[in-house]
Amino acid sequence: MTRPSTTARNIADLVAAGVLPSAALDDAALADVARDYAVAVTPELLALMAGPPDHDPIARQFLPTREEATTAPGELADPIGDEAHAPVKGIVHRYPDRVLLKPLHVCPVYCRFCFRREQVGPGGESLNDSELQAALAYIAARPEIWEVIVTGGDPFMLAPRRIAGIVGALDRIAHVAVIRFHTRVPVADAGRVDDALVAALKATRATVYVGVHCNHVRELTPAAVAALTRLADAGLPLLSQSVLLRGVNDSVEALEALFRALVTARVRPYYLHHPDLARGTSHFRVSIEEGQALVRALRGRLSGLCQPTYVLDIPGGHGKSPLTPAYAGARDATGHRVIYDFQDKPHRYPPG
Repeated sequence: MTRPSTTARNIADLVAAGVLPSAALDDAALADVARDYAVAVTPELLALMAGPPDHDPIARQFLPTREEATTAPGELADPIGDEAHAPVKGIVHRYPDRVLLKPLHVCPVYCRFCFRREQVGPGGESLNDSELQAALAYIAARPEIWEVIVTGGDPFMLAPRRIAGIVGALDRIAHVAVIRFHTRVPVADAGRVDDALVAALKATRATVYVGVHCNHVRELTPAAVAALTRLADAGLPLLSQSVLLRGVNDSVEALEALFRALVTARVRPYYLHHPDLARGTSHFRVSIEEGQALVRALRGRLSGLCQPTYVLDIPGGHGKSPLTPAYAGARDATGHRVIYDFQDKPHRYPPG
């Protein structure tokens, strides 16, 4: 079946695209999921799907399933506690030296594990001009703010003119040294990364970073790599954020392939997130112990360039904590400490 040339935005579109069976049209539970949590899958990602969500890592990330109708114990509408740290609309100020700036809640695609799935989607709140000015004024009034992370939603969904306006406004705030954009666009809608968007990201004084969300090596298509190359060739440092997801990348082989491909594309793996406690996402979560075992196994297989920090965003808004497995053991009777190498073999290290 020929895949559509436009984004699929509902169950009928996904059936027409051939990625869901026709029976999905009469599935009441699936209809409830699509009503509660936004659906959007770009043509690029539809073309990558090679099977149903329980067999294909791309389909699993973006196609709605009946499993999302179940809210497991402990799952939350605001799993990382944004609302507790939102002094002004569009601002989250959790850490002293940095803030999130959320100008919109629209994305090119809606990930089924998204921790902001209760807020994002068509009709999701965006900042109007006066609200954006109030958010910028909040940043300008606080000299401790060193970094501004522009997120949402996906800020690359804004017109280049609006992106340039945000970059320019932040660039004029002397204490803002770093502006970081978080986006799915290079892998989900690579054509948006054109000359106008790249030019809009240029600042006169501050350093602009781009953080790319990518979870599986198959997302790094030739078009995606070309988009990343345009950004890198423009002098923009690139980072990646990935989420550890059951059925998507919960194997050493999948993570190794992903991180090698990112580094080859000049993207530095930054964070590997433990899945958040978003409602209806329990089928994606691995245990912390499983995650630590995977990270430990990667240590001996990958260059340090390819090693992200494995982190958990503590529910309730308490920030990120590293979940990196420990390699330094307890001291023995002589004061020597046991240190484990990449093959998990113990070695004694002298006191001091």
